[in-house]
Amino acid sequence: MTVLVGTFAMPLKLGSQFFPAVLTIFLLILSDEGIVISAHGEISIGSIINVKTRVGKEIVVAMTVAANNFNNNSMHQILLLHFRDSRGNPLRAAYTAEELFNENVQAIIGMETWEQAALVADVANRAQVPIVSFASGALQKPFAQLLWPFLIQMNTNINEQIRCIAAIVHSFNWHRVIPIYESDMYGGDSGLFAALTEALQSFGVDIEYHLVLPPFSSLSDENKFIREEVAKLLYKQSRVFIVLQASVSMAIDLFKEAKQMGLVGKDSIWIMTEGITSLLDSVDTSVISSMEGALGIKTYISEDNGPFVQFRQQFRKIFRSKYPEEDNSDVGIYALRAHDCIIFLTRAIKELSSINNTSKALLETILKGNYTGLTGDVHFNNGELEQDSVFRIVNVVGKRYKEIGFWSAKFGFSSSLVSKESADKIFGGSMEFLANLVYWPGNLKRTPKGWSMPTEAKPMKFAVPGQTSFEKFVKVQWSESLKEINYSGFCIDVFFEVLKLLEKSYSLPYEFIPYNGTYDDLVDLVADKTVDAVIGDVTILANRSKYVDFTQPFAESGLTMIVPVKPQAEKAWIFLKPFSKGMWGMTAAILVYTVLIVWLLERRSNPEFDGPWHFQISTALWFTSSSLFFAQREQICNNHARVAVSVWLFVVLALSSSYTATLSSMLTAPRLEPNVTDIGWLKKNNDVVGCDGSSFVKRYLENVLGFNPVNIKKISSEYNYPGEFESGSITAAFLEVPYEKAFLNHHCQGYTVSGSSGRYGGDRFGGLGFVFQKGSPIAADASQAILTLLENGRLKQLEIDWFAPTSDCLTTQSLEKTESLTWHSFWGLYLLSVGTSSICYLVFVSPQLYEHSHEAYNYSRTKIVNISMLLYDSTRENIRRLKKSLNEYLNAL
Repeated sequence: MTVLVGTFAMPLKLGSQFFPAVLTIFLLILSDEGIVISAHGEISIGSIINVKTRVGKEIVVAMTVAANNFNNNSMHQILLLHFRDSRGNPLRAAYTAEELFNENVQAIIGMETWEQAALVADVANRAQVPIVSFASGALQKPFAQLLWPFLIQMNTNINEQIRCIAAIVHSFNWHRVIPIYESDMYGGDSGLFAALTEALQSFGVDIEYHLVLPPFSSLSDENKFIREEVAKLLYKQSRVFIVLQASVSMAIDLFKEAKQMGLVGKDSIWIMTEGITSLLDSVDTSVISSMEGALGIKTYISEDNGPFVQFRQQFRKIFRSKYPEEDNSDVGIYALRAHDCIIFLTRAIKELSSINNTSKALLETILKGNYTGLTGDVHFNNGELEQDSVFRIVNVVGKRYKEIGFWSAKFGFSSSLVSKESADKIFGGSMEFLANLVYWPGNLKRTPKGWSMPTEAKPMKFAVPGQTSFEKFVKVQWSESLKEINYSGFCIDVFFEVLKLLEKSYSLPYEFIPYNGTYDDLVDLVADKTVDAVIGDVTILANRSKYVDFTQPFAESGLTMIVPVKPQAEKAWIFLKPFSKGMWGMTAAILVYTVLIVWLLERRSNPEFDGPWHFQISTALWFTSSSLFFAQREQICNNHARVAVSVWLFVVLALSSSYTATLSSMLTAPRLEPNVTDIGWLKKNNDVVGCDGSSFVKRYLENVLGFNPVNIKKISSEYNYPGEFESGSITAAFLEVPYEKAFLNHHCQGYTVSGSSGRYGGDRFGGLGFVFQKGSPIAADASQAILTLLENGRLKQLEIDWFAPTSDCLTTQSLEKTESLTWHSFWGLYLLSVGTSSICYLVFVSPQLYEHSHEAYNYSRTKIVNISMLLYDSTRENIRRLKKSLNEYLNAL
């Protein structure tokens, strides 16, 4: 016979719950009157839950189903459940825990919130009875186990949920978020916030602000308080809200107020942890509509197996009869975990021997065991449930929610579940490929920016430098006729081109605000959120990038030194300048080689090359040298020499033509040479240098290049530089590359850039870019637009339109490019001359070499024949003598 004992510490109510309550009290009375169950056959388990909530109702029904199944299948043991209502109060939960421990329960299940779990765990430490909580704290594992050794956390690891949320944020390139959570007094909220901070930092995501709400039960006027707190979010730039934890009542009021204030709208994102998402099945449909477009995560549970199907049928039957007021009777994750708690507790108790039947032994058995339940494999590590969790990504649409994909720590995101073998082909590290499945808040058709986007009523505020040294970059001028401020310049035109590309995706209302101050002041305006961005010629620097975001540079940047040119002086040796030293040396070498070849070819056949050897060499040298001017008089007799000389004359023609052209250019073109080429000379002589007073260059000259601050003069306008040079107030001016180009395009006659590279010491910076607030998604879009302008040539055309040099400067620039010729430009001619001369000489001497080799061969052959005859005669004579001696010896015998 199945016996189920349950006691509810709550007032009786008439209606559908009257009969179960009466039955419960009746059974309790019987128990008190002496109905005794054998000690060895009784299992007593307590449960502390808030029976008024959806989660509490699911837990009651699930534990009832599990207890009924156990009692129906057990012959020697009976399971008694003792329910207590916490009413959502942590102190009441601790008090009822004391009552249950006095009733000698072997374990307690429940505690949906971390506050309740922490208080009950303190009581359990004294009673030394295991408790199983459905709440999960984000405390590090050793700390939780050391503080509460009898606490078992039967919930998905909150850190896994945090990593899933961080991966979602990273997938869509949201760089700023605002966490929201309801606080508790036992470290659950701080642990959640710390875990989220760490996970987001790994992706480079910043937390702009975090909204901490007190426990809902502690508020006297909850609607007013929540409205005031949510209103603070309107003044923040980020529109990515992460709801870490909140009670049902708090979540309902939070979304209702946010909806009314327009925070659940276009370009806003709301992401919820499982603790909030699991409540969607239990709240009213009108409440869900205020969450429309929000994303949430839920632990995936397989529903295809037989035990789950059987449990769901039993659960729905009891749930509908017990709670007819509930519209939805689907099984939630808390119900499944409550069922699994009964499974592993009863199995652990069965495993205990009668000798070692203690609470501590029960705890050790639970923690060491491996069980299989409806939620999968159940085992614990340091008191926490350890499972390879797969989360469902759900999206609230209308009055319900839909499933759009899955996420696991091992494989990332997927649109459907697959086997582990093929997971690497379908899963991905980014959720972006699922974006088209998401219904975004406000029915936005693109991925939200997660940022407070401008509107016509609240346009973006773009600060513009009001006073600039070079007006071609930015010029702010009041128009008397139009009674408005006109903005012009290269930077303004670049912005308008960027704006055209951005408006293909979304509208960007804006207003310009002129500001008279330094560029550092402009950057500070963005950093402290006084304005949204700066449109102007702001140099990208490392120390500025710490506080703001820059776009891709639309102009290069580096430091140059502008100095006056030297007066043109007479140069006696300018005739040597057309050719470089290497060119002169190579020409001389080819000349000597040609002299040698001509002498070798002509010295026997040409009477003009006859005579003593020094006369022959001088004649050959004179002949070849005079050929440079085509003035040679000597006749060439040898055909091979004629070929060599012909090629040499062709080389001479090319060299002389090039020499004449280059020398003419050098004599007619003014050569602008700087009067100062060494920055060390400037510092040594304490010369005064000028720079843009509103830029960072003055600080750079002091801190990096080592100039004395008293020797640095600020120049407010490009038109003041010539006067400062002429008066001798400054010896050199340091300008960034864009300004140097703009200056020399109109002052090219008397000034030049010091150094051959145009830059001193390689001082380079990040370029000129627009400034946006840290984390602004518009900065990334503007960067992409600038890259598009670079690639399609539009940016280059803007540079030509604004910075085209005058006609005089164009002529000067072309003339200044005349340089000495090097041998690299003529190596082909040199090779042709040397090769031809060498081949001619080889062809000339080859018959002689053949004749000499033939004579040597005949001579050697005669010698060999003569030596062979001598050897033959000598051998023959020796044989004759030997034969004679042998005959004489034989005759003597």
